[in-house]
Amino acid sequence: MPQLVRDSVSRDMEQAAIQLLEEVRSGNVVGLAFGIALRGRKYFVNVAGILAKDPTYARGIVAALDDELARMVQGKADSDTTV
Repeated sequence: MPQLVRDSVSRDMEQAAIQLLEEVRSGNVVGLAFGIALRGRKYFVNVAGILAKDPTYARGIVAALDDELARMVQGKADSDTTV
């Protein structure tokens, strides 16, 4: 008997990754500071591009991300925050 297979791919995450790749390929994105969540509550973090060469700038971006996450926790986040 056929069984329903649950789709575990987050479509919003997939779309975000596609959009990010397009921005990298167009040259608009020149650096990344990122944290990746893996199954089992494992993760890794890293930097790439110009942020690998400018850790002060990278830390500033990560601090802004931390601020936005704090607002999300408080229910006051602006999901369209960009600079």
